[in-house]
Amino acid sequence: MKKILYVVIAVSIAISCTEEKKPVQKVSNPKKVISTNKVVLSSEIEWQKLNPARGDKSPLAGTVWGDRKDTVATGFLAKFVDGFSSPPHIHNVTYRAVVIKGLIHNDDPNAAAMWMPQGSFWTQPAGESHITSAKGKENIAYVEIDSGPYLVKPIDKAFENGERPVNIDASNVVWVTSEATNWISVESNAQISFLWKSNNNDGLQGFFVKLPKQFTGEIVSDGEIFHAILVQGELHYTLPQNRDVKILDPGSYFTATDEAIHRVVNETNDDSILYIRTNGDIKVKY
Repeated sequence: MKKILYVVIAVSIAISCTEEKKPVQKVSNPKKVISTNKVVLSSEIEWQKLNPARGDKSPLAGTVWGDRKDTVATGFLAKFVDGFSSPPHIHNVTYRAVVIKGLIHNDDPNAAAMWMPQGSFWTQPAGESHITSAKGKENIAYVEIDSGPYLVKPIDKAFENGERPVNIDASNVVWVTSEATNWISVESNAQISFLWKSNNNDGLQGFFVKLPKQFTGEIVSDGEIFHAILVQGELHYTLPQNRDVKILDPGSYFTATDEAIHRVVNETNDDSILYIRTNGDIKVKY
């Protein structure tokens, strides 16, 4: 027995002496999050003719994100001169729009004019005949499509796609507070108006966010799609990459392609309104 015991001990000692020591695991620093926040000011928008076939009578278009001439989703600004009125026409794709400046009428060619002011929202179904008119010193609308290209066609190409147009005057926008949604903190005193939600199970939705006067806080977003257009008022936006502060006026835009914190300040004594398109949730914090 003793001999066997000595052999076992000897073998154990030999194994322990030849076994490699495991390196000490070093705790690495957490991965640095690279901010994707981006701002485009209204003054940086490049304008082109929206419908080149109409020459000088064409409204102007300035792409904000995407490419309206390609097949991708796109957001762009449309600018109309005072007194503009289009001939009856159709579009090959459905679009949504928000009045940024001036007064816009968009309806059936035989409908009485309903002038929608800043902060109004409308949709135009693909294939439906309509006219668009504008009046005011400066008339700008934000237009977005889920896929392109965005084309203007004559009414003899009209077709029925099953959708119906929506026209919501700014005075008819329904606002909710933190009592009705957890997207807004109680302290922020912000409000939200849910406008539309996609039926394609992609999570896309669009809504207004109203930030009160003297608001200082954050809009936290978690979607990989996030587009925000300033519709009304003025905001100071701080870029997290370099702490640079951008002053946003109506038509200015900010975005992110990942989870992000958007730090904004409303130094004015009037409300500021944003239109947001995203496939995630947001949280407005004071």
